[in-house]
Order: sequence, then C-alpha cells, then structure tokens
Amino acid sequence: MSRLPVRKTYKLFIGGAFPRSESGRSYAVTSPKGDFLANASRASRKDARDAVVAARKAFPGWSGATAYNRGQILYRVAEMLEGRRAQFVEELGVGKKAAQEAVDATIDRLVWYAGWSDKVSAVRGTPNPVAGPYFNLSSPEATGVVAVIAPADPLLGLVSVVAPVIVTGNTCVVVASEPSPLPSITLAEVLATSDLPGGVVNILTGQQAELAPWLASHMDVNGLDLTGVADPDLALRCEQDAAENLKRVLRPSDVDWSADPGVGRMTRFLEIKTVWHPLGI
Repeated sequence: MSRLPVRKTYKLFIGGAFPRSESGRSYAVTSPKGDFLANASRASRKDARDAVVAARKAFPGWSGATAYNRGQILYRVAEMLEGRRAQFVEELGVGKKAAQEAVDATIDRLVWYAGWSDKVSAVRGTPNPVAGPYFNLSSPEATGVVAVIAPADPLLGLVSVVAPVIVTGNTCVVVASEPSPLPSITLAEVLATSDLPGGVVNILTGQQAELAPWLASHMDVNGLDLTGVADPDLALRCEQDAAENLKRVLRPSDVDWSADPGVGRMTRFLEIKTVWHPLGI
C-alpha cells in the first residue's frame, strides 16, 4: 500500500519558535509557472508586535555577546545551510544550476559576514586627537531592533540583508519576500538549529503593504531597512512613519546581490559612542 507524503506546514518564526499566525490567515504560494506550491502564513499586526517584543528581549544578550562569538554562530549557520544544500536547491524553484549557484553564494556570504564580526569595530572605531589631557575613543555599538523588508531574491537577497544587521549585534524582524516566502521559513529552521539565540532573527510571511507601515511606526523599532519595498508610495509612507522616533532608514535600491557587498550595510545600523577619559588617572 502506498503512503501519503507528509506535507510541510510553513509557519512564522518568532522568538525561536514556529507559531501559526494569530489571525489564522494564509495565502497560496505558486511557482513562476503558476503551479500551487504551498500555503504560507499571512502574518498580522499582532504577529509583528510579538516579533518586535521577541527581538527586544533578545537584544541585550546578543549585543552583549563577544563579536567573536557572533561570528562563530554565523559560521555555524553557514555549516547548517551547507548540510541542507539539496533542500534549498529544490525549494528555490528555479533551474538547478541557477539554484545551486544561489545556495553556494548564500553560504559564502554568511562566511564572509562571519569573518567581519570582530573587525567592524576596527574599521568604524578610532582614537580621536583632542586638545587636552584626555583619551578620546569612538567605538560602534548596535542600534537595537531593526525591521527588514526583504528583497524579492528569497535566499541570497534575504541573507544579504539579515546577516549584516545581526553580525554587529542588532536583532531584527524580517518581512520575507511576498511571492517567494518558502525558502525564508526553511532558512528559519537552519537558524533555529545553529546556536542562534531565539528572538535574534524573527521572520514573518505575508503582505508588505500590511506589515511594513506597522513596523515603521512601531516605537520600539530602532532601524528600518526598506530594500525590498518595490512600491514608491509605500516606501515614502514608511519613511514618514519612521520619522516619529528618528529611526535609521535604509532606502529601497536596486542591488546586485552577487556583487561584493562591502561594509555599508553593517555600518548603517550602528551608533558611535565616544568616551572621554583623563590621562594619568
């Protein structure tokens, strides 16, 4: 007798757990050819608030960890992703060669950011020359909770916006690619099993137009990455809402995710703290 396969249920990723949306809503995800793939959870405003709470709770421990430890954890994520390479190749839903290249580039991107974890402070921090008997030292610190609207690229693009946020000590709430959310939840399974503390990364699937303005106006969100927002009117609304509590905002832009990412995304959501200390004490 033949058996029925166990179909995967795609849920949200909040606080290290995989809850269904509190609204009970879902939406159909289809392939580029229009074939049905799965039902993904459609997150609500309440889910977004829960994700921000989880990210804020995780922030002190994650930002207080050593940079070396954060780099180790990102490297562990790359290891786990390498072990599930075939699954991601299948889930990306593109040609096999293109999918393999995308997965390999994603793994390499994680390793690249892991290597930067204990070097960012040397790039952005500096002793400052001052007139007087003082040491004057500037060093970068994480901003806090960052809301990320992920780009359409469901894996390499997603990792390329999330990794630079968390490697510097921030926590994040991510709105996954609306048309291609499935790889993001599979990536969440990798994150959940790779020593990343719960709440550091929270992934919501659903509609950008519903979730992005709510996160932009949330008073406990400190930064906003609008890279994945394709609608100029929605991006403008989010920027206006973000101004209520002076969030750092990264505006939408066309990005070649296969290119050298540079350090701009890592340094975008950092604050510079300057300390004065008298000499001889």
